[in-house]
Amino acid sequence: MQLTNPTKEIQMTLPEFNNQKLLRQALTHRSYVNENPTSREEDNERLEFLGDALLTFLSGEYLYQRHPEMGEDQLTRRRSALVDEKQLARFAKEIDLDLKMRLGKGAYREGGITNPNLLSSTFEAYIGAYYLDTQDMDKVRKFVWQLFESVPENVVETRSSVDSKNRFQEWVQASGDTTPPKYVTIQAGGAPHAPEFLAKVFVAEKPYGEGKGKSKKDAEKNAAEDALAKLKKRGLI
Repeated sequence: MQLTNPTKEIQMTLPEFNNQKLLRQALTHRSYVNENPTSREEDNERLEFLGDALLTFLSGEYLYQRHPEMGEDQLTRRRSALVDEKQLARFAKEIDLDLKMRLGKGAYREGGITNPNLLSSTFEAYIGAYYLDTQDMDKVRKFVWQLFESVPENVVETRSSVDSKNRFQEWVQASGDTTPPKYVTIQAGGAPHAPEFLAKVFVAEKPYGEGKGKSKKDAEKNAAEDALAKLKKRGLI
């Protein structure tokens, strides 16, 4: 697979939905439902949950096939870069979801159509809805992989190399906690010439994530990645 030229616009046919109600739901933010209680519309949060799971799988599959030379640590970091909030928000804009989102008037006035969190969430819901509409993973894969291939290799490389420990510490500081993350790392197994380490990261004695690696440094980075992934699932980043 070759990545597209970073200056070239994505040229693809957007999915056609048979179930237009499902498509509307994917584009409907809860702020719209709250402001229109008599419309009996459903918001897109359940579809967002499904889309997040699909994108996690499809990005992992994509990277596994595209980079047979890479180990688990590198693949994990690249996957995080490929489906993080900023990147998914870019995908949403590239397929014009920012112009199609159904927002409440308040969310719209507050710049909802440019909000990375709303854009990425809508994109996830859109993917979830497309899967339910087609019941065809191959079609979803084809569409999503086109978007993945549009991301320049150097962009993924740069973003994936950002130290996850620094990103987690930035989140801790932004959340108002003055206690820095504490990493506890032990040798968990492996052969004498190839040990395996297990790291856990705590903030104020509360565990946030854990990870394994062939060195203490890699184990701590993976623990931070695990913490960041859990925070994302909870909607905290």
